[in-house]
Amino acid sequence: MGETKKRTETHRMRCLSQLKMFLVAITCAYIAKTLSGSYMNSMLTQIERQFNIPTSLVGFINGSFEIGNLLLIIFVSYFGTKLHRPIMIGVGCMVMGLGCFLQSLPHFLMNRYEYESTVSVSGNLSSNNFLCMENDTQIFRTTEEPSECVKEVKSLMWVYVLVGNIIRGIGETPIMPLGLSYIEDFAKSENSPLYIGFVETGAIIGPLIGLLLASFCANVYVDTGSVNTDELTITPTDSRWVGAWWFGFLICAGVNVLTSIPFFFLPKMLRKEGLKDIAEVIKNEKEEKQREVKKEKDGLTKDFFPFMKSLLCNPIYMLFILISVLQFNAFVNMISFMPKYLEQQYGKSASDAIFLIGIYNLPPICIGYIVGGLIMKKFKITVKQAAHIGCWFSLIEYLLYFLSFLMVCENSSVAGITTSYEGMQQDLYSILDDCNMNCNCPTKIWDPVCGDNGLSYMSACLAGCATSVGTGINMVFQNCSCIRTSSNSSAVLGLCSKGHGCSMMLQYFLILSAISSFIYSLSAIPGYMVLLRSIKPEEKSLGVGLHAFSTRVFAGIPAPIYFGALVDSTCLHWGTLKCGELGACRIYDSTNFRHIYLGLPAGLRASSYIPAFLVLFLLRKYQLPGENASSGTVLTETKVTGKENECKDTHQNAKDLNDGELKTKL
Repeated sequence: MGETKKRTETHRMRCLSQLKMFLVAITCAYIAKTLSGSYMNSMLTQIERQFNIPTSLVGFINGSFEIGNLLLIIFVSYFGTKLHRPIMIGVGCMVMGLGCFLQSLPHFLMNRYEYESTVSVSGNLSSNNFLCMENDTQIFRTTEEPSECVKEVKSLMWVYVLVGNIIRGIGETPIMPLGLSYIEDFAKSENSPLYIGFVETGAIIGPLIGLLLASFCANVYVDTGSVNTDELTITPTDSRWVGAWWFGFLICAGVNVLTSIPFFFLPKMLRKEGLKDIAEVIKNEKEEKQREVKKEKDGLTKDFFPFMKSLLCNPIYMLFILISVLQFNAFVNMISFMPKYLEQQYGKSASDAIFLIGIYNLPPICIGYIVGGLIMKKFKITVKQAAHIGCWFSLIEYLLYFLSFLMVCENSSVAGITTSYEGMQQDLYSILDDCNMNCNCPTKIWDPVCGDNGLSYMSACLAGCATSVGTGINMVFQNCSCIRTSSNSSAVLGLCSKGHGCSMMLQYFLILSAISSFIYSLSAIPGYMVLLRSIKPEEKSLGVGLHAFSTRVFAGIPAPIYFGALVDSTCLHWGTLKCGELGACRIYDSTNFRHIYLGLPAGLRASSYIPAFLVLFLLRKYQLPGENASSGTVLTETKVTGKENECKDTHQNAKDLNDGELKTKL
């Protein structure tokens, strides 16, 4: 008797330690994959400027991750449960590392970054070619060699970033569905929400580290070490600045490879948590062996289509996918373009914007995930209660979201673009004015200066400046005919600051964002439980994979593309390449940008609450396959009519499963 008890304790300790080891490993994998993802999202603006491409193309590059994920998600989710899940996750982490390395390659294959400027970076600054030269000949030319123009326009180095992102998406495929299904299969049902909460916390720690890394890299010049940064005429707040985006991808590659190592030492199967005696252990092992033998006889694909039919005929599950697609469309857009929004709306640098997002948004989300998991465990929340918690918390956060429409800043005052040379608002603006008509200035090159009258100008020449002192970023322009002040009419490089009032609006926006993030994150774990418990245990892996597949096809891939195209439509001035072709956008209409950035997600999220309330209604009388008597949920029969008759056989199986089978079923 004592020997039997000792063996039971040994089994329990081994199961517990291996499950916890997997929990630590999968949490690290989540940190690594979300570190890479958040870094990529934060570097979109830098990539846009480095390759001089429009925002819509940058959105396509960002969505390419979902394309890579999409290629394998269904098959990995289904076949993954029949193969060695930990090893598949480890291989996925290594592939993600390869993708991150490919994304950094263009920096080592391209020439040094050259930003458009009327002021030469390395030439003779005393020649004053960039100043107002009245009655002189035009000295600005787009390019000397037509072949140089062709070479620049047809440069496709951004394809490396695209392909690397696709490979990163392929590598990420097995991590989520196989990781969550592994935990669900071998953890107690009451412990599962807490474990998933810890894993999702890792998915928040990763972005926090990624955003801090991105903030650091965005503040370092892209070619630092190979150019003299003292000669630069731009700062990190300038829309032409490109940070060292490539450096962070190298770090992400190393982290992903390191996190893959533990998975190669974990077993294919674990014993279910909470088995009380040795007889139950032996019984569980026999059932597992019988299932493995049956799977080998039946083949891997025999039950694929029945599982798919069962999922497609599950109304709760399908409505949950619809909700996720609509919400995903909203949040993918907001997350991807939030750094750009803070730059354009509040005049922050990319580095500051990324840092503020990490500090204000991620800690509340992390706390919300943990609190949500603890609430589910402590109060033994049923699936129906979890659905109500998720829906109502999400709705409360949505109503708070509308306060962000009040936290606005006006457009930067740029003469000839957003205001007249007299500082007056009108319908049409002209880049040239009487004060610079005879200066022979280029009208497309973006090299802004800030006058001491608080008005910005596209270049020192268009400000009518006749002389300059100093070099590099400390250059000061004087005797500017377009700057009508009582002083000496001087200007300095860069756009004028938006002022203290705009900084206060930014603080209000960030505080509201932090509160909203916490409230919404409270609904995340209950939402996961509704997804996992709305499907039968043997369908969980495929169900999670199909859910991820749907959100990627209908949200992750198209959302950044169409949203990027809408953002491009608000551009007021495009950058100019050497050959005269359009480059990246330099300044946006902040009012229209705000309406798109805040308004479109608001509309998408509003439509998602229609199926959400329908789910709450159906749960009042619908029996979920993942529910059992121990959950405390009162289950009632539903009448099956019309098309539901086709699904009757698939849902009836759930009623035939007893508690023991539900606990051990894969």
